Parts: sequence; C-alpha cells; structure tokens
Amino acid sequence: MKNRFYLLPVILVLLIMNACESDYRPMSIGQIDEVFVVMDSTKWDSETALAIEETFGKAIETLPSYEPTYRLIFRDFRNNDELDRLRELKNIIFAAPIDEESNVASFIRAVLSDEVEERVRSGESFAFPLEDRWVRDQWALILTSNDDTELSEKIRNSEESLVGHLMDREFDRRIDEVYRRGEQVALSDSLWENHGWRMRIQHDYVKTIDTTNVQVYRRSLPDNDRWILAWWKDDVPTADFLDYDWINSTRDSLLQKYVQGTREGSYVTTEYRDPRVVTTKEMELDNRLTGFETLGTWRMTNDFMGGPFVNFFYHDPETERLFMLEYGQFAPSVGKRRFVRQFRAMGRTFESDSTWTNPN
Repeated sequence: MKNRFYLLPVILVLLIMNACESDYRPMSIGQIDEVFVVMDSTKWDSETALAIEETFGKAIETLPSYEPTYRLIFRDFRNNDELDRLRELKNIIFAAPIDEESNVASFIRAVLSDEVEERVRSGESFAFPLEDRWVRDQWALILTSNDDTELSEKIRNSEESLVGHLMDREFDRRIDEVYRRGEQVALSDSLWENHGWRMRIQHDYVKTIDTTNVQVYRRSLPDNDRWILAWWKDDVPTADFLDYDWINSTRDSLLQKYVQGTREGSYVTTEYRDPRVVTTKEMELDNRLTGFETLGTWRMTNDFMGGPFVNFFYHDPETERLFMLEYGQFAPSVGKRRFVRQFRAMGRTFESDSTWTNPN
C-alpha cells in the first residue's frame, strides 16, 4: 500500500491554542539548521537511524565543500524532566517502531490515537508532523512503523516529502532572519512601479548596475561578498523551452557580462566539472507562475575564486514575461549552507504584476 505522509495529521492530539488571540508560550530552542533525533540510545546504530542520517543528514552536493542538509543530534530520555526539555527544541524527530519497548515508543503511542496506531500497524501511514506542538516556532515529526526495517525503508522512500516539509518551514524562518534588521521597501516598490515585478531586498545591498532589463546588487563585506543579478525579458508567451541546458547557458552569458572579477578578462561562470553539483528542478508554486530553481557552484575564470549560487527563472504566462534572479557568494572562510538557504528563501519572495503592460 502506498505510504502516506500527512501534512495535517488527522486524529492526533494537536493542542495548538488556535482559540487564543495570542500565544504566550516560550519560543523553541535551537538552531534553524539542526535537528534533534530522539531514539532509544540502543538504536542509534539501527537501520532507522541510518535512514534518518541518509535523508535529513545527507551531504549537500551543490556546495563547494561538505556540509550536511541538517546537523543531526541524537538524544534519548530517561524521565519526564528530560522529555520536557526535549519538547522545547526547535526541530525534533521522535522515531521508533510502534510496539518497541522503550521510552520513545511509549511516548509515541501516547501521542497517537488508537485509530492512528492501527493505520501505522496496517502500513497505511508512518510520518506525522506536529507544527508548534509544545512551544512556538517548532517543527516536530513522529516516525513510526511496525519494525526497524520497515520504518527505515519508508523513510528512504519518502525523502523528498519528509525533508521538503522541514525545508519549507526553514524558508519561512530564513525570511524572518534575513529581513528582521530591515529591508529596502522603497527599492522593491520602485521595481514594482517601473518594471512590473519585485523581490524583497535586504537592508544593505547596493545597486551597482541598472539597465533597461538588468540590475545587479552587491553586499560586499571583507569575508562575505554576495550579489544578486536580476534580468527580465518581455514577449515570452510560453515556458516550454526552459530546461537545464537553456537555463544554464543563459545564466552563463549574463554572468560573463555583468558579474566580472578584478582581473582583466575574469568573470563568473558555472562549475560543470562534476555534473552532480549543478541541479535544476521545477518549483511547486502556489500562484500562476512557472518556476525553476538551479543550485550549484561557480568559479571565476582567470582567477582562483569560487562559491555557491542559487538561480531562479520565473515565467508569467499572463504578461508573457520571463525573469531571472541569481544569488551568489564568495566567502572562503565561512560555511555556505546558511547563506544558500537564505538565498533560496529570498528568491521565493519574487512577485510579478499580472496587470503589467510594457510602456514601450
């Protein structure tokens, strides 16, 4: 029977204070990109633990050096006080076979209703997200099945939906992280009024190039240089031609012209030597737009520089317009995961004016 991943679990005891005007519970504890995995300590080398490491802890291949998707921290608990402290965490997974004789499994059975337990035993479902269950801004997930082998297999088979659910929550958190110190609302409003599209722009990016259909913004710090390249084109009735080759060749031509190095003849281009490190996927959007996201690494021609990039192509069929946003970074001394996730969140703030008509 097909595994089901319930984004809104039914019959779980979810007391989320919807009836209250304000939630006065404490905020969750922990970093955005760390996940605490609560399992019986004797099972930390089990197939289930390995499956969680291979999904949530999987290496990010599109970064220039090793970083996991999420930093995993395994924990167990022996009493209610330890459990209470665990339930204060920002990202937490409880994993155990449904009938295992352990504190973790007993806790899982206490959270699930009898009907949900039966669905688990019948193989109908195994994953149950709990949003803001015990504290504010919390992502929690219960993973359970009949035995270790079955549970590990279901986790691996559902990697995209399981990890994607946490990633979507992370993007929302990264939006708050990026713009909490301020943003350039007037600049976004100007893009909307003069060009029919906009994105949210962090407070300290500076516009360095402004043409009829290209803009470049830089955030230059000594150890963390970042940029945004925006390009758009009118009279594009369909997005059928958008694929990996077209997207990346178009990106490279724009980068060569608009993102150049300090040495003569140097410019940013995509690093293609390892085909795994450049990936293009169509995005699932809630609006009328068609979107593609490309992740990978760049290198500087005629220079020893490189770093990660995040690229977006958006097509608006109502106005027949095509847009590109590219975010890049050069920061050899810092980790890249956090900033790439920020870029991915920032690019998702893009909007296109459906009423736009070309004034020319």
